[in-house]
Amino acid sequence: MWLYLIITFVTLMLICIKIHYKKWQRLGIDYDEPYLPYGSLGEVVRQEKHLGMVLHDIYCQKAKAKIVGLFMFFKPILLIRDADLARMIMTTGFNSFHDRGLYVDEKNDPMSGNLFVLPGQRWRVLRAKLTPAFTSGKLKGMFDTIDEVGNKLTKHIKRTCGNDSVKTFEMKNMLTTYAIDVIGSVIFGLDIDSFAEPNNEFRVLSNLLLHEGTALQKLFITMRFCSPSIAKLLAFLGMGDNITHPLRDIVKRTIAFRERNKVIRKDLLQLLIQLRNTGKISDDTDKLWDIETSAKILESMSIEQIAAQAFLFYIAGSETTAATAAYTIYELAMSPKILECAQREVDQCLLAHGLQPDGKLTYAALHDMKYLDLCIMETTRKYPALPFLNRVCTQDYAVPGMDFIIKKNTPVVIPLFSLHRDNEHFPDPMKYEPKRFSHDSVSIAFMPFGEGPRQCIAQRLGIMNVKLALVKILSNFQIESIGHKEVEFMPHHSPALMPKDGLNVRLRKRRQ
Repeated sequence: MWLYLIITFVTLMLICIKIHYKKWQRLGIDYDEPYLPYGSLGEVVRQEKHLGMVLHDIYCQKAKAKIVGLFMFFKPILLIRDADLARMIMTTGFNSFHDRGLYVDEKNDPMSGNLFVLPGQRWRVLRAKLTPAFTSGKLKGMFDTIDEVGNKLTKHIKRTCGNDSVKTFEMKNMLTTYAIDVIGSVIFGLDIDSFAEPNNEFRVLSNLLLHEGTALQKLFITMRFCSPSIAKLLAFLGMGDNITHPLRDIVKRTIAFRERNKVIRKDLLQLLIQLRNTGKISDDTDKLWDIETSAKILESMSIEQIAAQAFLFYIAGSETTAATAAYTIYELAMSPKILECAQREVDQCLLAHGLQPDGKLTYAALHDMKYLDLCIMETTRKYPALPFLNRVCTQDYAVPGMDFIIKKNTPVVIPLFSLHRDNEHFPDPMKYEPKRFSHDSVSIAFMPFGEGPRQCIAQRLGIMNVKLALVKILSNFQIESIGHKEVEFMPHHSPALMPKDGLNVRLRKRRQ
């Protein structure tokens, strides 16, 4: 009897799963064939491919479809192949797609309550509070701090190169060190030099996040994107990533030190302290940074909330800055003519502003380097920081031009990596060509920082960080040409793509 009941139960379960997996077929939507129990994630779970590359394969296989149905485990997802529809979802259709549908569990995991993932009204309120932190005046105020980190990068490369010798650098790793020091200085208010002290607390935490951790911790990070409900269960059981609590402790210590000693520093953490104590971030004025950090007028943000935002900027800022700068250097090494144009512009701008290559840079000089802007745009096209964007349908949405309604609570995925490498939107997409962005009209498919109200709030800060690193390298070092080799990506638990064999480039000191 018990054996009969078990067989019946298992049979019914398999039938229900099979019916569930036929959802997109029943609705007349082109779909990727799911496999029990992973859906479309078999290669991800087996650590054979990155999630972004799995989505790219589906995108390429379904070339005639506007929308493709797939499953992440048992969760039905829609892959948006059409660039116009993708942009509509993030802009004109924002009221139906204002949430990302990602993991949030502020009770058991306070660090998850950051701007990137918060839903609805909580996101809207926090976004309005944080937006003043990224005006031109604020960026100018932070510029000198970032320039100091850039000088540490220059000194490190010079020490390694020695006298007129050529050295090979793995650019991703080196520029990750630069990016982490920038984040540590500007976001967490720390005075660190990871080039001189590679085992400092902040750098070690980064290594833990990207390269170490248990299998369950890696699963937790993956589930934040693929299955928020599983991530919530893991958080409830006490499982999480291995750096959130140490980062929160760093924030608490720094805030306590500043308030106790009345320390004022021109960085983002100071603005978050101001927001916590006064309820707002002040406008650009001469007394912008002169605030009473010890006042308790209105604690509109808890320490945990400040730490959650700092954690977001740490995760997003360090990876995007390092990857974009590293891929740009790598592509310039494979494109001597483009490298010559970029280096000539840097030299001319420094000369026009009366600056030395190894000296203090200015915000105005950096702003004048327009060709370098084109290079960064082309890099973010070919190598978007996130290969895909998430949204969830918050109210039924009729797809224009199709007899199909995206139902409420349906997650959608926008494959940026695929759209940016589609010949329909960018002719000869594998060719690195910055001049494709020199025209007024840019392809509607170009969305490296997202689009619409949920566009990356720190976009300009990120670009400034990348651009400054490029100027330091181009003005002080010669990039040796290398043969053309397209980057391959490794399977990884992080949502960002990681180069499989590194980005090895040879540098030597320039004769000034």
